[in-house]
Amino acid sequence: MAQSNKGDGMMYKDISQKMSDDPSDSSQLEDRNTSNDRQNASASVSRRPSDIQVMVIAETQQQRLAFGDTVANLGFKMLDCIAPHEIKDKHFEEAIDVWLVDSQFDDTLYQKLSQHKVISKQHKEDNNALLVGFNKAPYLNETHLYAKWQRKLRRKLANMLDMPQLVVNNIYKDTATPWQFVVFLGASMGGPSAVKEFLDNLPTDLPITILLAHHFNGSMIHTLPRILNRHNSWKCQVISTTQPMQSGYCLIAPIAQKVVCDSTGRVILTNEDWEAEYKPCIAEMQKNASDADGNALISIIFSGMGQDGVQHLDAIADNQSLIWVQDPKSSACESQPQAMIDTGKVDFIGTPEALADKLVEYVESKMQSENNE
Repeated sequence: MAQSNKGDGMMYKDISQKMSDDPSDSSQLEDRNTSNDRQNASASVSRRPSDIQVMVIAETQQQRLAFGDTVANLGFKMLDCIAPHEIKDKHFEEAIDVWLVDSQFDDTLYQKLSQHKVISKQHKEDNNALLVGFNKAPYLNETHLYAKWQRKLRRKLANMLDMPQLVVNNIYKDTATPWQFVVFLGASMGGPSAVKEFLDNLPTDLPITILLAHHFNGSMIHTLPRILNRHNSWKCQVISTTQPMQSGYCLIAPIAQKVVCDSTGRVILTNEDWEAEYKPCIAEMQKNASDADGNALISIIFSGMGQDGVQHLDAIADNQSLIWVQDPKSSACESQPQAMIDTGKVDFIGTPEALADKLVEYVESKMQSENNE
């Protein structure tokens, strides 16, 4: 990966130097900071973010996820997000406004990008931009570092495209639907695939926020967001600081530190350890969420081994929180959901897809009832 912590990437410097060696080359690729780009300023200002079509080419899944998340947050249209070996000729036939390329220098790729620039000029559409190489993205669950990296990329794109409105503060205000329900998920062995299937079938525009307590290897917990994020638009991140819950987010309890929910809609990261043998403690976090949110909580227990989650069900039921579980027949490990069912306190049983469908139906029904009052 040709990246540099000092700039926007070494490959960008390499390719710029290669172009400058041949001043007669009409296909030279230019950063939008050049004077030639300024000639298109008036046209750029009139463009809307939804008009911008983006192609992402990056070697690592981490970088593709980060580029893709930024493109989506800016309201751009993503044409494709691929690894260098997945590039096809058809990709160079698209009307692309922005190329985000993060790869080892490849002369063949450079030539195709140059040719695309020539075609754009011939069609009088010389308003496409190229950013080759950018600082390595932190993991999405490294909240503060990732936000800093994303702001830098946004500023770069705003400058390249002559679209200063992209960095106006109100562009980045949270436009998510305010959440009205908390969905608590508990899982253990076999949980990642079950929770992922659930999220894959759950729309992100529901007025819900998700908390996940998953027994996991402490040194590998940072990989869980990437497993769960794939093929859906949920923003999954390990809780690394005290923060408000938000719709569209799945906040994952850390292994080493206890988190608690409060009545103001925050998850608070404490300096205390989880006391249970398996961490994080599903039962403890489930009870705390129920105490904080009452009948606004839907608790769902997925595949797992053991009985973590059954300890406080009487109190949770008294809080009028709903208790759902994955059907043991669809679970990789059935003992945890079966232990929940054996208590007689469970309100609904289903596959991960059925649980997602039931949640959509429940939330929409509750919202409709409130609107009719």
